Amino acid sequence: MKIVVDCRYVRIGRHDGISRYSARVTEALARLHPVTMLIHDERQLAMLPDLPWAKIEPPTSLLEPLVARQVNRLHPDVVWTPMQTMGALGRRYGFVNTVHDLIYYVNRTPPRDLPPVVRLIWRLYHLAWWPQRLLLNSADEVVTVSYTTKGLIAAHGLTRRRVSVVSNAADPLGTVRPRTVPDSRTLVYMGSYMPYKNVETLALGMHHLPGYTLLLLGNAGQDVRDRLSALAPPGSLVFGGRVSDEEYVAALDSATALVHASRNEGFGIPLVESMSRGTPVVVSDIPVFKEVGGEAALYFRVDDPSAFAARVRALDAPGEWAVRSTASLERAGHYSWEASAEALLEVLARVAAARGVS
Repeated sequence: MKIVVDCRYVRIGRHDGISRYSARVTEALARLHPVTMLIHDERQLAMLPDLPWAKIEPPTSLLEPLVARQVNRLHPDVVWTPMQTMGALGRRYGFVNTVHDLIYYVNRTPPRDLPPVVRLIWRLYHLAWWPQRLLLNSADEVVTVSYTTKGLIAAHGLTRRRVSVVSNAADPLGTVRPRTVPDSRTLVYMGSYMPYKNVETLALGMHHLPGYTLLLLGNAGQDVRDRLSALAPPGSLVFGGRVSDEEYVAALDSATALVHASRNEGFGIPLVESMSRGTPVVVSDIPVFKEVGGEAALYFRVDDPSAFAARVRALDAPGEWAVRSTASLERAGHYSWEASAEALLEVLARVAAARGVS
């Protein structure tokens, strides 16, 4: 069985969520079965494992609907792409695509780093369900990163194809230092500042958390900084910007909790990253966070700053932080790139077998 993986969504220089998912699942999959990667820029190789590769058109090319013509030349038995937008017209191979979430059907602001033309197409794409159905039904099977998204796919009738879960995971972040109490009264947020992230609720909640500091990591423009600072008590917010992995680990290792107030998510990698350090998470009570955090996390109602603050203060109860820390470490163990690769290989083998390939 010849497996080809679409790695064209891997960023150059620094991973985002889908880039990391692509690279890490590919790396783990290659330990189980030979893999050939598809790239569109040789600089991507610095972010990928040392595997055979072929260069084709970028995924934003106007020729993307016909990209299967290029892939056919590699004679794959099955192709997996970590996005649902890979062209499939004329393909002569088994095909598995991926949908991470349905966030942008509710929150239609596209990612800011896309070119203007792509941002326009993105908006038009999310105005109706039929383009999604068309893409998902172009595959032999579909994978997604959470059971929550799988349920939403079924609820909206988005595909006739079999849907399997190939979970996201977090990279190992080094040795965990045992703690029974937090080192500081710092709360950490890691992520973007898109409207659905609802960071405003965290900023407002700081009025109910005297003595705590909210460390906001990720790329926040000056307009975002000004808006959030106006909502929170003076001096309660610290904007850390983009940080290295080492700086992120140091922040988690000294924090009381990682906090998120999202209204929608496809998974929740920061939750797993924090729990894998033994740092509890205090997050909004959306279904996917409950799936990822399980019984280890503390949950609050979306858009309720006082409820957010109350859940943070619950960690002040004698012994509560230590209990949540231990539970977090255990819960984080449910997610690994190795387990994700095993689940994906099962899907790929099934698709290949249906086409008469062993």
